[in-house]
Amino acid sequence: MKEYIRERVVEIADYLIEHKCTVRTVADVFCVSKSTAHKDLAERLREVDAERYKIISAILADNWNDRYNRGGEATRNKYLN
Repeated sequence: MKEYIRERVVEIADYLIEHKCTVRTVADVFCVSKSTAHKDLAERLREVDAERYKIISAILADNWNDRYNRGGEATRNKYLN
C-alpha cells in the first residue's frame, strides 16, 4: 500500500473516531468518494492498525443500525397515515 493511502486511512479513521459521524460526512470532509472512504475504513484500516479497526467497526455497525431503524420507522409511518 502506498504511503499517502496509509496516511489518509489513519486520518479518516481518527476523524471518524473523534466525531462519531457517518461515512458520507467523512468522505465530504476529506474530498474522497463515499466508496473510497468506506473501503479505507472497512478494508485497508485492518492492515494499517488493528486496534483502530476494532473501534471503527463498532462505529460503522452503530451507523448501520441507526439507518436500519430509521428505514423501518419511515415505512411504519407511511402505512399508519
